[in-house]
Amino acid sequence: MNCILLPAANFSNESAYINAVAQIEHVNQVLGAKVGDTLKIGQLEGNLGTAIIADITPERIDLCEISFVTAPPPKLDLTVVLALPRPKVLRRLIMDMTALGVRDIILINSYRTQKSYWQSPMLSRLDEFVLEGLQQGIDTVAPRISLQKRFKPFVEDELANLITNRAIVAHPYAELSFSEYVQQQLESSESPQKSILPSMVFIGAEGGWIDYEVELLAKQGCQAVHIGARILRTEAAVNAILGQWLL
Repeated sequence: MNCILLPAANFSNESAYINAVAQIEHVNQVLGAKVGDTLKIGQLEGNLGTAIIADITPERIDLCEISFVTAPPPKLDLTVVLALPRPKVLRRLIMDMTALGVRDIILINSYRTQKSYWQSPMLSRLDEFVLEGLQQGIDTVAPRISLQKRFKPFVEDELANLITNRAIVAHPYAELSFSEYVQQQLESSESPQKSILPSMVFIGAEGGWIDYEVELLAKQGCQAVHIGARILRTEAAVNAILGQWLL
C-alpha cells in the first residue's frame, strides 16, 4: 500500500480511524509505524493527504491532524473491455487496471471464457481488488465496473453508444500494429488537441478472441491491432497496451 484509503464514514472533523484488518496489519507490520508517526491517507472518492497516528490498538488505529492537500490523479480517458479471465488472474488484472487509472472496466463473456468463471466467488470481491489497486496507484476514485454475460447483444446493441473516440481490438494476428495505428491517427488528425489514442480497447482472455468476435467488433468500427510477434499472457498484454496511455 502506498497510501491508506478510508471511506467517508471513518472521518469526523479532523480525526479518522482505521479498522480494516489488512490496513492495520500493514501499518503495524510493513510500515512499523508508531504513535506520533505520519501516514499517507486518502478518502475514497475524495482527496489525498496525511494524518498523525494518535493511538494504536489491535482492533483500531486512531488518526488526528488530518490534512487533505492533493486531488486524486485524473483518470485515463479509456474503457477496457476484458474477456472474463481465469479467477486467479482476475484479481491481478483489476488491481493493475485500477492502479493505471482506467476509467471504466467491462468484464465480458467470450467464446473462450469458461462458463464456470461467472460463478467464481472472485466476482464478489471486485471492490476489494479495486481498493488494493487504488492504494497501489495512490488514487481515491474507483473505476466503474460492469459485467456483460452476452457478447453479441452487447456488441450489436450497446457498443456504438459507448465509443466516444474510436476503439481497438487487441489481436495477435491483426495486420496492423498498434504503433502503425497510432501513426495513422497522428497523420490524419485535424486537431492537435484531439487524442490520437482510442477511448476503448478490447482485450481477450487466454487464447484471445476468435475470428467471429473480431469480425463482429469490426462491423461496429473497432480496429484490430497487434503489439508484436510475441503471444502474451493476458496480464502482460493489458500492461503493455495500457502503458501507451501513461506515455
